[in-house]
Parts: sequence; C-alpha cells; structure tokens
Amino acid sequence: MSEALIPHGLPTERDAGPFDPPQAITRLREARPVSPLRFPDGHDGWLVTGYDAVRQLMADTRFSSRQDIGVLHVPYETPGMPVATEPSPPVPGLFIAMDPPEHTRLRRKLTGAFTVKRMRGLEERVVDITERRLDALARLSPPVDLVGEFALPVPSLVICELLGVPYEDRDSFQVNSARFLVRDQSLDEKMAAYGAMTTYLAELVTRKRAEPGEDVLSDLAGHDDLTVEELTGAAFLLLLAGHETTANLLALGTFALLEHPEQWAELCGDPDLLPGAVEELLRFLSVTDIVYRYATEDVELAGETIAAGSTVVVSLLAANRDPKRFERAGELDIHRGARGHLTFGHGFHQCLGQQLARIELRAGFGALTRRLPGLRLAVPADEVALKTDMNIYGVHALPVTWSGTAVR
Repeated sequence: MSEALIPHGLPTERDAGPFDPPQAITRLREARPVSPLRFPDGHDGWLVTGYDAVRQLMADTRFSSRQDIGVLHVPYETPGMPVATEPSPPVPGLFIAMDPPEHTRLRRKLTGAFTVKRMRGLEERVVDITERRLDALARLSPPVDLVGEFALPVPSLVICELLGVPYEDRDSFQVNSARFLVRDQSLDEKMAAYGAMTTYLAELVTRKRAEPGEDVLSDLAGHDDLTVEELTGAAFLLLLAGHETTANLLALGTFALLEHPEQWAELCGDPDLLPGAVEELLRFLSVTDIVYRYATEDVELAGETIAAGSTVVVSLLAANRDPKRFERAGELDIHRGARGHLTFGHGFHQCLGQQLARIELRAGFGALTRRLPGLRLAVPADEVALKTDMNIYGVHALPVTWSGTAVR
C-alpha cells in the first residue's frame, strides 16, 4: 500500500464551518476518493469519501458490518480509549452490526412495523405531538433552548409511543444514550451507559412478552424465536437511533436555516417547499457521518484494491458533498433535488426508520416556520455549542428568540 494521504488518523475538526466536513477530508475526496488511511495505532486501512464509491461499497456484501471478524481501529485520537480493540463478540439483536442471513432474519421481523403505510398512519399523531410541544415553547419567555424544549422532546415522544417505552423514563434513557455517544471517554464509561440502557430495556421487553400492548416492542416480543437478549439489542438500537438522530437534525437544521435567512423566509412563505427542504437538510448536514466496514475478501473499489481483512472508514458527509453527484454540493439549497443522498445509507443496511424521520422533520420544520416566522438565534452563531465531541453531530443547545407572538 502506498503512503497514506492522511498519515495520522482522520481529521475531525470542523475547520470549514459548523456544517461542513473538515477541509482535509474535502481535499482528499477530490484527490483520491478511495484513499489509504493510517490509523493512530500504525495500522493501514482505507477511507472512502466519494459518492459513487460509498454507494458501491454499501451495496456490496463483501464489505461486512460485523465487529467480530476483525480489529476495530479507531481513525482518530481518542483520549482514554485504545486506538484498536480486539474483535468484539456479536451483540444479540444489534442488527446494524450483522450481515445476512442473520441480519435478514431480524430485519424482516421489523419491516412490518416500519412500513410506509404505517408511518403515514402515524403522521397525524406526530403533527399533534409537534404542535403541543410548540405550544409549550411559545408560552416561555425567550431566549429558549430549542434543543431542550422542542428538538429533543418531539422525537423522544414519538419513538417512545411507537416502541411502547414509557416517556416518564426519558430522564434515564436520554442521559445514558447521550453518554453512550460521547467520543472522548473510556471504554468503561461507554459500557456503563450501554449497560444501564440495556438493563432497563431487558426488563421492559420481558414485561411486554408477559403483557403485550399495542406497540412495536410488543409486536417483536410476540416472536417466540427471539430471545430476550435479541429483543433488548433491537430495542436499544431503535430507541437510540429513533430519538438522537432526528433530534440533532431538527436542531442543527434550524441553525442552518437561520444562518440562511432568505431560505428560512421562503419556507415560512411556502410550506410546499418543505419536503424538498427536508431532503436537502438531510444531505447537507449528514449528522451520522462515519460508518465502518470490513473487507471479507480482496475487493476492487474505484480503481483501488482493498485487501481482505482491511478496516474501511466511510464518510457519508463527504459523499453527500461530492460535487460529482450534486452541483454546488457545498451550498445549502432548499430548491435542490437532493434525492439519492446517502444519509440513510444504501443497500440492505438502509435505515429502517427513514420514513418516520422524514415525517417528524416535515412536522417539526413546518411548525417552526409557520408559527414562529420571526425565529432567530439569541447568541452569535460562533457561540453555539457544537457536538464535535459526539458520534452523532449536532448542537448541545440552540438559544433562540423570536419577534411577535406565535401563530396558531
């Protein structure tokens, strides 16, 4: 393998702006979209940043998602964490880290719960939850933290209702899910947060198996061939992804729109622009950026030979900003046709809850632009606390204020 273009690990500093990839990643994509990457532990792997290469890789079953077949090499320096860990035993139910046929078996049981038809049936309820949270926010005296009062509660309420997780338990699972996603922490700290969540969820799915309700976890618990451990792993993944990703998109997306006031004004005046704007925000922000794959055999990708056993780091954000796929890819443009973005992945691991996320985002941005057209930041943009320390990008808080009264 030739010398890595990034010899000391993956750059993570957002030095081009709060919404953009690190400049080194952008330069690398233009020079070599499938590039050797030297991990901090000295191990050589690969970094994939080009749109076409990422799409091809994610549809190729020769690139495995399993973490029990190779050493995980962390692509950046992480204080307190080892730069490489031994192969981890598979976690029952955590289908995002599985390959077919085991992945297929588990995902098939969830597909019926997340059909487009069922998600559309939830749309009225999502809108109701969104409007009620905005009612509560509008009664407060600004400045108000949009994260704590709106962006986090909306998807948390929705996913709790869908899964059958008591919302009154949110203080526990929200704290532990946030702790689990912190990048700069020891493995013991991460596992403590994970253990707290899975202990809680194991008790919950056990109760649902004994006394099922009208919710997704009860539906899953009704499958006798799923163990409690598998139910717990699936519940952990659905709960974590179901509120963290959408919450960060709502908050960071509002920040991005307020930083583009002409596009915010257009959305306030024309709600028909919302579906396209949501797709563009999904592409432009890509809050879940880095994913891992492991080559199970020698694979040719974009003219490079990736040897069997190699760790491959994929940047979805870099791929979604590839100018070879999207014209003026570095600009936010709510009029863009952003179909084909890779924010929800591609291939058999494509996000199961993507239709629900779209419904929540349309409801959230729709309510904000309709009812609070005078919304604006309450602090300078460079004072907004960014989640550069987390594995899902966003803002820790978004202080906002507004002019006038909220529209009903």
